Order: sequence, then C-alpha cells, then structure tokens
Amino acid sequence: MRKATFILPIVFIAIVGVLSSIFIVDERERALVLQFGRVVAVKEEPGLAFKIPLIQEVVRYDDRILSIDVQPLEVTPLDDRRLVVDAFARYRISDLEQFRQAVGVGGIPVAEDRLDRILRAETREVLGSVSSRDILSSDRAALMLRIRNSAIAEARALGVNVIDVRLKATDLPQANLEATFDRMKAEREREATDERARGNEAAQRVRAQADRTVVELVSDARREAEIIRGEADAERNAIFAEAYGADPEFFEFYRSLTAYENALQGGNSSLILSPDSEFFNYLASPNGRRAPAAAASE
Repeated sequence: MRKATFILPIVFIAIVGVLSSIFIVDERERALVLQFGRVVAVKEEPGLAFKIPLIQEVVRYDDRILSIDVQPLEVTPLDDRRLVVDAFARYRISDLEQFRQAVGVGGIPVAEDRLDRILRAETREVLGSVSSRDILSSDRAALMLRIRNSAIAEARALGVNVIDVRLKATDLPQANLEATFDRMKAEREREATDERARGNEAAQRVRAQADRTVVELVSDARREAEIIRGEADAERNAIFAEAYGADPEFFEFYRSLTAYENALQGGNSSLILSPDSEFFNYLASPNGRRAPAAAASE
C-alpha cells in the first residue's frame, strides 16, 4: 500500500512528461523548437514531433501563402503627375530560422510591418523612374514584376519570399483629381464650342449656297419666261399681221369686238363719247360692216 502511494505519482508525472514532450505539426504550418530562446530544431514536415518538457518550447508559423495590403502611398513619376498607388503582395516564409532571427518574438505582424516598408520603398523607386502614361498603360505588368524582383532581394533578409506584387489602383490625389476633372470639363466645353462654331459655319455655307441656287433658278426661270413670252408675242403679232393682211375688214371687226368686250363690262356700263366717234361704227351699221363716218354722225 505504501509502495503504491509512491508509484502512482511517479507514473502520473511520467505520463504528463511524455504528453508534454509530444506536439503535432499541422500540414498548414511549420514549427521551431527553442531552448532558452535558441533554435535547436526545425520541424517542416507535418506529424508528431518531440521536445524536452519545461526546457524547450515550440513556436509555430503559417506555411501557407500569405497576403499583405500595402499602405496607400503617393508617388511622383517622371512627368511630375502625382499618383496615389494602392498595392498588395503575396509572400511566404521561406527560412524559419532567418525569420525568427529577423523578427524575434514579434512574429508575422512585425514581419509584415517591415515588408510593408520594403514594398513601399521599391514601389516608389520603380514608379518614380517612369512616366504616368507607362504606369497606366499595358506596361504596368512589367512594372509590377520589377517591384517584385526588387522586393525579393530586400525581403530575403527577413526569411521571406515575395511571390507576387500587384497594383490594385493608381489614382490621382483628391485635389489633383478635382483639378483634372475641371480641366477635362473645360476641354470638353472648348471642343463643344469648336464643334458648334464649325457647325454654324457649315450651316451658313449651306444656306448661302441654297440662297444662291434659288436666285439662279428664279433668274433662269424668269429669263426663260421672258423668252417664251417674247416668242409668244412675236408669234401672236405675226398671226395678227397675217390675218390683217388676208382680210383687213375682218381684222378691224375682230378688234372692235375685243374693244367692246373690254369696255362694256357688268350689267350697267356707261360710256361718254362724242357724236362723231368711230367706236360704235360696227354697232351702228345695219349690215355689220364698218359704217362711214358721215353715216355714223347722222
């Protein structure tokens, strides 16, 4: 009984010691075994691992690809057109011992803070060596590759491998953005004014051409009308002359009837004539012939 009293605590302590010496490395992480702050083992394969209880400790780090959002920064390209750049990067811890020596107990937050400073410096240096047109064009992919390659060398001292760097947005600063919008608006208004001026000029040319065409057409029509009217008058006069030459008496009779038709219009026409007037010679003649002047006066 007294022996069992001593054995049970020893067995319990042994079990606790064995359990505390065993730890599991997940497939998504890697671990460092530290002894008094010094790295004594690196566990990179998933599974069971061992350590000395109370003397050694285990520090775990994520073995997956991690992402970091770079703080927005303002860059000045070669054309002095300031831009606000928003970027992010993907990285992975490549050397656990180097990483532990570089960041100490701070771990990933300290590493990301230092990596952010590296990425900001490389982004500012690379984008400051080109024009804003290059940054906003298809050359952007090549610029991101340059930033990544430059950051890889700097981040190697942290035990980190930079896998990719991407520019999410490149915008103008707010003050410059408003000025740019005002300049774009003024430019569009100027273009609109120019277009309206050119349109008015073209409209005036069209109206002037149309007015000229109208004048020419009317003039041609009047000229043709005068020519036709003159030719008709000439033909009429020729007909009258021919008729007068063929039968002068009939021609005189026809002219008198025309004169009567023009003079005696309406239901109550009055004419004041002298007694010896020849106007009604044919009306006064009993046989329809021109009456002599003496007969007409009687």
